[in-house]
Amino acid sequence: MDILMACTELVPIAKVGGLADVVSALAKTLCRLEHKVTVALPRYQAVEQSGLMVARRLTPLRLKVGREQVEATLFDARLGAGVELLFIDLPGLFDRPGVYGEAGEDYPDNALRFGLFCRALAELVDKRDQAGAPFDVVHAHDWPTALLPHLLRGRGVRTVLSVHNAAFQGQFDPSELAALGLTDEELGSDQLNHTGKPNFLKAGICAADVVTTVSPRYARELCESGTGAGLEEVFRSREPRGILNGVDYAVWSPSTDQHLVARYDAEDVANKGRCKASLLNELELSIDPQRPLLVSLGRIDEQKGSDLLAGAIPDIAGTEAQLLIAGEGRPQLVEMLGDAAAPFSDDVLCLGRVSEAMSHRLLAAADGVLLPSRFEPCGLVQQYAQRYGAAPIAHAVGGLSDTIVDCDSQLETGTGFLFDEPSVEALAAAVQRAVAAMRSPRWAALRRRMMRLDLSWERSARRYARLYRG
Repeated sequence: MDILMACTELVPIAKVGGLADVVSALAKTLCRLEHKVTVALPRYQAVEQSGLMVARRLTPLRLKVGREQVEATLFDARLGAGVELLFIDLPGLFDRPGVYGEAGEDYPDNALRFGLFCRALAELVDKRDQAGAPFDVVHAHDWPTALLPHLLRGRGVRTVLSVHNAAFQGQFDPSELAALGLTDEELGSDQLNHTGKPNFLKAGICAADVVTTVSPRYARELCESGTGAGLEEVFRSREPRGILNGVDYAVWSPSTDQHLVARYDAEDVANKGRCKASLLNELELSIDPQRPLLVSLGRIDEQKGSDLLAGAIPDIAGTEAQLLIAGEGRPQLVEMLGDAAAPFSDDVLCLGRVSEAMSHRLLAAADGVLLPSRFEPCGLVQQYAQRYGAAPIAHAVGGLSDTIVDCDSQLETGTGFLFDEPSVEALAAAVQRAVAAMRSPRWAALRRRMMRLDLSWERSARRYARLYRG
């Protein structure tokens, strides 16, 4: 099949969250399954810094926007895995440092930026069809590209929309969409509007042939009252299909990871201890092989339960485990974590934003990874942690529940530690249970069981391929 994926994040070009990893890994796996995949994204400043060889197309796309005409220049590139890349250059809209905004604030013209990006892709799809080489399916990812299925409805091309996080919807004032060239009828349609304002995500959900999301449980949660971010009724009308994300073993595997001081696998984990000692030495922390090391890795905000983690720090320090907190996000929560960690400077360290290489080294060093998210569509960190032999300690929601089996008291079954309530007390109790397990003779068997899990993208990519054909 000939597949066009529309997205706004892609490793190694632009990454804000897990979307970049997901689209990259899915596209590469579909190529290995002998499908042709083109990934389209805006031409950011980062494209020039990525080192990719890009070729400019001679003929631009011309978009009629009101009485004006906008030219979108196309640039082609190719990843080593066979994935074709298409960058859409819209002058003045994407030549900025950020993807969605800067310093925690969205760009004020995001409706225009991503709306015109979708307009350009719709024009491209039409031109391919007119040239006799149509795409078999167009797969849009999240709200910034959700307008694309809406623009393509009735044109004969099959469309899929994947919702990676329904909390982000792309809802704007009607005045912000005036420059997109949409008709008054479109701007006033129920499909495009939600609570009186145009909503990109709702438009895509209503228009796509198939709606997917990133885990079976999250697909159910989106349809339940209070968990669908206000779009529960819309999701119930479309019945989203949950397909779990996977792990790109070419990037995330301790047996081949070039970021590690020493490599290891499920059958020989001795070098995991070397990774731990090396990291603690680098951070000038005390090194005790018998002392559990816990890691929190990811965005700092309420969704991720960062406030719960701050409240649990005294109890976590009381287990005599060491805790490393890596990530950036809401300034108030960053400050809250720093204040909570300050009295335990020998045991708890806030690292702030870390590099991709440091993320790998943290997981290789860790015995456990904390994931107290209030909701989590799928999550990748828990799967990376399992691959690297670090037990996830997580709130039993969304994809966390789908990818972690709670350990029994004897550690004979399970692949992590789950807690049911998003509270400081429940998180602290789960950490205490996990730390006790790390000191058990059965810990080595649990770690081996986690590392032997099949977390690859192969099964999920085949499910997407079957969905495209259907």
